[in-house]
Amino acid sequence: MQNTLKIQIWSDIMCPFCYIGKRRLEAALEQFQYKDSVEIEWKSFQLDANFVASTDDNLVDHLAEKYRKDTDWAKEMLANMTQNAANSGLDFHFEKAIMANSLKAHQLLHLAKKYKLGDPLKELLLKAYLTDGKDVNDNNTLLDLGLMVGLPSVEIEEVLSSDKYVAEVRSDIAEANAIGVQGVPFFVLDNKYAVSGAQHVETFVKTLDKVWDEGDFVIKPQLLNDSSGDSCGIEGC
Repeated sequence: MQNTLKIQIWSDIMCPFCYIGKRRLEAALEQFQYKDSVEIEWKSFQLDANFVASTDDNLVDHLAEKYRKDTDWAKEMLANMTQNAANSGLDFHFEKAIMANSLKAHQLLHLAKKYKLGDPLKELLLKAYLTDGKDVNDNNTLLDLGLMVGLPSVEIEEVLSSDKYVAEVRSDIAEANAIGVQGVPFFVLDNKYAVSGAQHVETFVKTLDKVWDEGDFVIKPQLLNDSSGDSCGIEGC
């Protein structure tokens, strides 16, 4: 029997659909009666590992050049994405977006995984890029975000000034390539079923139910009170 239903999610901070997919999965989990027995693991993926940012970068021009379209097409694409995000309760501001290489952010996410803080840091990183217009390749920005979730400052600074966790980032990407990931977000549930892209909430709900019904999971007990009083622990009573 398994203690948790594990969901592995490959994503990149620079990917708008990854934030939308995160929200839709969260909405699905709210409808899933065994949500307390679900564990989420964020896996690294880089849409452009070789990207080097410059002060002249502009998201509209970048998209137009990348897809060989005109700037009006790029503006409409971003407008549609903004509305798509709003439908999930997100507030995108592409006009403020600072394009960046996401490697350092992924290194920091691996540090956060060590402390089981991957999910809150992932949320802050996505919001920083897609909503707040912050540079997620900037050491000061990453230090602030890491401290906000409770990571030790000494370890944050060590990660940001070295290649620590770069091997883990590349290992995640290699694993994604090995299982045929073509784009992100990419969700793998119980190492058995995969959901590609920011699918609708109903799709996530159905997949969660299917995986749970076919698996052999242990339901974690739910704590109905938030008081730790009137009890004894290893330190005494």
